[in-house]
Parts: sequence; structure tokens; C-alpha cells
Amino acid sequence: MPETLSPLPKADALAKLPAEWPEDLLPALAAAASTAPRLVVLDDDPTGTQTVQNIQVVTDWKVDTLKSALEGDAPGFYILTNSRSLSPAATRALHLELAANLRAAATQTSTSFTVFSRGDSTLRGHYPLETDTLAEALGPFDGTLIAPYFEAGGRLTLDGVHYVAEGDQLVPASDTPFARDATFGYRHSHLPAWIEEKTAGRVRADDVVHLPLAQLRRLGPAAVLSRLCTMPSGSVVVCDAVTRRDIEVVALGLMQAEAIGRRLLVRTAASLAAARLGQAPQPLLHGRDFSVPALSAGGLIVVGSYVPKTTSQVRALRASLPVRAVEVRVPDLLSPPHRATAIKDAALRINQLLSHGELALLVTSRDLVTGNSPEESLAIVGQVSSAVVEIVRLLTVRPRFLIAKGGITSSDVATAGLGVRRATVQGQLLPGVPVWRLGAESKFPGLDYVIFPGNVGGESALVEAVNRLQPSPVS
Repeated sequence: MPETLSPLPKADALAKLPAEWPEDLLPALAAAASTAPRLVVLDDDPTGTQTVQNIQVVTDWKVDTLKSALEGDAPGFYILTNSRSLSPAATRALHLELAANLRAAATQTSTSFTVFSRGDSTLRGHYPLETDTLAEALGPFDGTLIAPYFEAGGRLTLDGVHYVAEGDQLVPASDTPFARDATFGYRHSHLPAWIEEKTAGRVRADDVVHLPLAQLRRLGPAAVLSRLCTMPSGSVVVCDAVTRRDIEVVALGLMQAEAIGRRLLVRTAASLAAARLGQAPQPLLHGRDFSVPALSAGGLIVVGSYVPKTTSQVRALRASLPVRAVEVRVPDLLSPPHRATAIKDAALRINQLLSHGELALLVTSRDLVTGNSPEESLAIVGQVSSAVVEIVRLLTVRPRFLIAKGGITSSDVATAGLGVRRATVQGQLLPGVPVWRLGAESKFPGLDYVIFPGNVGGESALVEAVNRLQPSPVS
């Protein structure tokens, strides 16, 4: 049965809420993180690092890789699975292998760990497949916590309903283009109903436990601790959150529950992970913060995302800056007779532009091509993404910086195009836009790699990102 939710006036809706929990929880979170089990965030695309700094990302899950990451100094690390681009069968196989290797690495290093399954703040991705598989491989768990709140993207949960902030309104997530995703679409914004929809009725909406905002703000972490410790075993829990303080309340209550023996499997967007690590937002990065700001080569922007927000951002970029676009037509990439030539020609042109110090834009044609089923649509995405990867592999000129637009695009370009196995999250270029410094094993060691989610930022965000990457003028 379809929902009948309406958008809310953002200012009015937020003004009516009770005051936030008054205590600064970051000191307690940081202290708890220093002694808690190591947090392992399984990221279904690389945009999940959009809230953290000085955290390691690994792109494979060999036992030796995981042992090294578990023994690091930070309270946690990320594993880039890129599972959002995979079929359900491949996603399940990946998580079973990863879980087995993680158990082995933890045993060999005598390290305890807890797992977050990082998914999309607009409710796309392989849920409940990923949490089901992790429960099978790493369980038993006392319950699963669902927390899609993401501050920088304006993804808020209120009265159990997940909203996307658009201008001066809070729009129910099911009324946005994200809900019409060809592979991961959905009909409900009310999270308990969404869970029932996604689990095909296995979990009934009426059985989902809700942590309401009023309790979080009036009772603080104690409300979360009490609910997590008294709920029926195997419960699915959703939490409200409209500010960073709200999600920090959830994080501290969760850690307190874990400290007395409760095991929770967490499916979350990016904000809860930062709170669980005890990290506060840091100032945005500028050109002077990057490793090679003075190189004369041009910069490169690679765009694969097809969400309307990305298309409008690309349009603004081309209208505002002297960018030289290299467009590859998706029909050519899907046609065996034309694919190789299209890839070779695009790489040649980009190398020429970079060598002359130009700002190059590699963009796929904007007409979305879909299949007759979610599986066919996902396969088309894979074909297009693999072509973009081949173009990046053919680069011979190191760009001054590289921006990848779209989650699947940025993951495939990093791992398959640039050969990244390890990277360090430097921070954020814009809210929700992380920057990785690539490891020595990559095609361009030390390159500053900007992961720009397809669904983040206003129309001018891509223009602002490029401008911020320019080196500061010499004074």
C-alpha cells in the first residue's frame, strides 16, 4: 500500500523539536573508542568515508591486509567492498569470504572487532542481504540497528520517517529520484515499512523498534542503552536523528550497550561511523592542503553518476569554468564494434589535455540507458564503469588532482583504474566529499583523489570543488 506522506517545511518542522541533549559527548565517545573493539566499516562504495579523517581504507580483504589494518593505531578502518555494483549472488559471496578472513585476522592478532555495514543515506543498496549474510557469518547478534542519518547530505530521520532535505523542504525519501533507482528502488520512507518492504514481510513494520527523537533529546544515551538491552532478541531498531548531537547520543548508547555484552549489527550511513570513532568535523580542505599543488599538469574530473543532481552539476561546471569535455557515448560503449575505439580516442584526448595544463572532464553521455530488469540495469552500469576504468588505465600523464563523480565510478576508478590497495582519508573537500591520498602501490602514488558522491551538493558544488583544489596564491 503506497504511503501518503507529504513534504514538511524544513524550518517549521525543526523549530518545533525539543532542545538537543545538552552534553558534549565527543570526549566520552573518543575515550570509549580508544578501548572499544576495533571498528571495521564495510563500505559498499567509497563515499562512506565522507565524515572521517586520518582513517585507513583498504580495498582488498586478504588475511594479511586485515591483520595489518587491525593492528593500526586508529580506532577503526574501512574496507571498500563496492558491493553496490555487484549482483546479489556476488555480494553474498564477497561478504562470506570477507567475514571468514576477518575472523582469521582477528584471531591471529588477538584483536576484537565490531562491524558496521555502511550503506546509502538515501536507502539504496543490498539491504537486507548484506546484514543477513554478516549475521550468518559473524553472529549471533542481539539485534540490527538501522541509522541512515547523514548530516552533510541533509538526510534526516524524524518520527521514523526518512527525509531528504531539498531547498526549504524535507521530502520523504520515497518521493525522490533515489527511490526510483533501477536496481534498488523502494516505495516507503517510513523506516519500519521500508524494512518490511525490503525483507519481503519477514520483519513486520509493527515489530520494528523505534528510538524516537524526544527520548534521545530528553534522556540522552541512557535511553538508547535501555532500549537496546531490553528489546526482544533479534529485533531490528531504527533511530531518529536530525543533528550530529542526536547521532552522537545513539553512538554512545550503542557503545555502552556493547560494553556490557550486547552485540549489535549496524547498517548505517556515514555519520554514525564518525561518531562511533569519536571524530568531530574538521575544517574543509583547501589547495594548500594537498600533496602536489604546484604541478603544471591539468586536473581531471571523471563523471559516471546519472542522478539528476550530478547532471545539473556537470552543466554548471561546463558553463562556469574553462573545462575541456571529452564525452563518451554510452551506446558506443555497449556496442562491441565501437567500444575499443571510443575508449582509445578518449584516453588519447585526455592525455593531450592534461599535458597542456587543461582542466579535462571525462563524462559519459547523459541519457540514462537501463535494462529490462534490475540485473540488466546493473550489468549496463558495470559495462560503462569498466570502460571508464580502461580510459583511466591508459593515462600516461599524472593529473594534478582527480575528482571521480559517483560512488560506483569512484570505486572502480580507484581500484581497477589506479590500482589502489591502501589509502588514507585526508578529510573533506566539501561537506560529504572525501579526499583520499593514494598509497605507494597505486598508478599515481600520493595523488589526491576526490570522491564526489552523485547525490551530494548543490548545483554549483562541482565548480566549488574544482576551485578549492587550486593552489593558494603565493603571498
